[in-house]
Amino acid sequence: MMNYEKFYADRVKPMKGSAIREMFKRMADPAIISLAGGNPASELFPGEELSKIAGKILMTNPVGALQYGTTDGVPAMKECALSRARKVNAVKDGDQVLIMTGANQGIDLTTKSLINKGDKIIVENPSFIGSLNAFRTYEAELVGVDMDDDGMNMDALEDALKNNTGVKMIYTIPTFQNPTGTTMPLEKRKRFIELANKYDVVILEDNPYGDLRFRGEEVPTLKSLDTEGRVIYAGSFSKILSPGMRLGYIIGAPEFLEKIEILKQVNDVHTPVLTQLMCAEFMKKYDIDKYIEKNRELYGKKCAVMLEAMEKYFPAGKVKWTVPDGGIFLWCECSGIEDITPVMDKALEKKVAIVPGSNFAVDMSAPSNKFRLNYSSATPEKLEEGIKRLGEALNEVL
Repeated sequence: MMNYEKFYADRVKPMKGSAIREMFKRMADPAIISLAGGNPASELFPGEELSKIAGKILMTNPVGALQYGTTDGVPAMKECALSRARKVNAVKDGDQVLIMTGANQGIDLTTKSLINKGDKIIVENPSFIGSLNAFRTYEAELVGVDMDDDGMNMDALEDALKNNTGVKMIYTIPTFQNPTGTTMPLEKRKRFIELANKYDVVILEDNPYGDLRFRGEEVPTLKSLDTEGRVIYAGSFSKILSPGMRLGYIIGAPEFLEKIEILKQVNDVHTPVLTQLMCAEFMKKYDIDKYIEKNRELYGKKCAVMLEAMEKYFPAGKVKWTVPDGGIFLWCECSGIEDITPVMDKALEKKVAIVPGSNFAVDMSAPSNKFRLNYSSATPEKLEEGIKRLGEALNEVL
């Protein structure tokens, strides 16, 4: 029998696959109500419109759609990305844009271009598992900063910067954070920028959910507050158009993006041209802001259904949760237990799935009494029933 383990690179030996993806394998049963994933509402996908657009492109411009393209992206698609970013002032004079095969690729390649083995990256604790795993792949040392109800604790961030040598980058999802759903207010964002300037570190601002505000006032992006060109901004079309098209982008100083573009050449040559042309034509032909407004309205209603059901079915005084102003997630913490696993297992018995908080932690091996809920993908009826079943599991375990 061949010993495959000995051939692995050292940097990948300790890596584990996303427990969320593994959970999907256990959820093949159609009776299971998933509150676990991060899928946008499929009922909003403009399938008919995109079908017509794709057909027209392939009939009238097959060579342009099917031939190799430039690594940085189709010009029309780049303008779409810049248009979305300008709405939140995330483009500075001299900035460049690179179209990515999903924002995750932008995060991965940014890390690859900047991080050496042993370099430290400060992250929110908890944070998005996809990014944390990307950082682990490049053998970065993760320094977690705990979250307040309104984002990363700034005093703790300053302590982390002051007490850790070798910090090269801070990664943050300041708006409708994954997994907590929290949003960092303006004053915190200003201090965040001040600290990054003081300690001379790069900021990687991940903003896949910023368009999905259904309550409250907009808050300026960190990129809009950047005066020194140290913020690299990652945006996405996955949550506002289609995740399957795999369209994202990064915007930043050309000195950063030059190396990232070279890495993308090696990685996949370019993002598929056909999906870029489809997105650009959709943006040209339809009012994307009206389409986004439909997303906001639906997610606001679904979030309200979930919150109302939690008040109704969760054991009183035993579970604390966040109340997001947008995005697709909220975060729960249970009192009286150290590990959420018994609740997760009991919930699966009752045919409802949640994601345990350990998946989003810097130390994934430590027990967690927290869990993430998603309200975007299930119907309102399924959300109500799923929370009812989860409430039964919580009552039995707690």
